[in-house]
Amino acid sequence: MAKHGKKYLAALAKVNLDQAYNPRQALELVKETAYTKFDGTVEIHMRMGLDPRQADQQVRDVVVLPNGLGKTVRVLVFAQGDAATRAQEAGADQIADTDEMIQKIQGGWTEFDVAIATPDMMGKVGRLGRVLGPRGLMPNPKAGTVVGAEDLPRVIHEAKAGRVEFRLDKTANLHVPIGKVSFELPKLYENMAALMDAIKKAKPSAAKGTYIKRLTVTSTMGPGIRVDTNLAQTMESAE
Repeated sequence: MAKHGKKYLAALAKVNLDQAYNPRQALELVKETAYTKFDGTVEIHMRMGLDPRQADQQVRDVVVLPNGLGKTVRVLVFAQGDAATRAQEAGADQIADTDEMIQKIQGGWTEFDVAIATPDMMGKVGRLGRVLGPRGLMPNPKAGTVVGAEDLPRVIHEAKAGRVEFRLDKTANLHVPIGKVSFELPKLYENMAALMDAIKKAKPSAAKGTYIKRLTVTSTMGPGIRVDTNLAQTMESAE
């Protein structure tokens, strides 16, 4: 078993591992127990009562966090012609509109955080699955990252403003960032409430039993803090 350092153990000592905290208390503890010199990311981890092997029990959607993620989001858009012009005017950081750019990405270049594509480019983008897929960068209609030219400005703006995708993994877990440790508590709370609302709305009709089995909030390298799942699912973003 891996040994933890003194700073981690000191932070862990502030957490009652047998208690499921209310969301506000949990977020307060996350800020209190963060000990990295850099501004850590606050993340939500959920164990879901779903079977990821079943197609009708998948959870995949996006949410625009009201207070963003606290970082600069680099957006690359696969588009040509008028769509490429619209993307550039909307603030895209990179435009992939040539075979040379496609080959560059195929060679392993992935210096961007979000990839968006127009439908007519998906034939070429499909060849990049081995590079983009494992990094979670592959444009997908279900994630709202394959859109027509008229929707590009909106999607680019949302991506830069704090648009986050959540997706059930193979172990039936969700892992989603909701901001930075430096965020004021109300902003973290609002982001968490927005996420919980989106996850509730994304519940598959085939889901049976307990939807969210366990919920933990943590900061980068910090201890996990258990949250009462019932209270988390009734959070009000206006609070």
